[in-house]
Amino acid sequence: MTDTPQTAGLEGVAKAAQSAQVGAAGERGLPPVHLWNPAHCGEIDIRIRKDGVWFHEGTPIGREALVRLFSTVLRLDPDGYHLVTPVEKMRITVEDAPFIATRVDRAKNSDGGDVLVFQTNVGDTVEAGPENKIRVEIDPQTGEPRPYVHVRRGLEALIARPVFYELAEMARQRGDTWGVTSNGAFFPIAPPGATPA
Repeated sequence: MTDTPQTAGLEGVAKAAQSAQVGAAGERGLPPVHLWNPAHCGEIDIRIRKDGVWFHEGTPIGREALVRLFSTVLRLDPDGYHLVTPVEKMRITVEDAPFIATRVDRAKNSDGGDVLVFQTNVGDTVEAGPENKIRVEIDPQTGEPRPYVHVRRGLEALIARPVFYELAEMARQRGDTWGVTSNGAFFPIAPPGATPA
């Protein structure tokens, strides 16, 4: 039995991502997806649901290691999200943000300033700051906050509700705006005049 193009593509992405993670010195790291411009472009039936669960052909991808692997070759282009290898680029569907920030810790940087360090559901560690901003949108229908932190190259993580509550507890008022500070940058987490929920 021969593989369907999608199955072959899924396996191909996994193999390419594994090999691309090993750098010239043999260390594992994030592949340089921003440098790859493969000619082949198609679609693969992968969807990242709002809650961060990855699906392939309607079935949750149960192997956490595989999800983490795919997350390393995810790229946001002007026409949407793609899994990218040196030879292939396949569009996927992302309902909201591709990642979920599941934890935040407050630490100190070398200058003694506060640093907020986020962990994502796919194993990323991100320090919020000028390069990795925190932003909060207000859902126009529910009025609920939808907070995000930038992870890498345009990819964001939705900040999980319990983590956002921790941020609200850390928030301090600056003028008429409540927010948090990390690596010298102030990030509002509530609209001016409102208190964080």
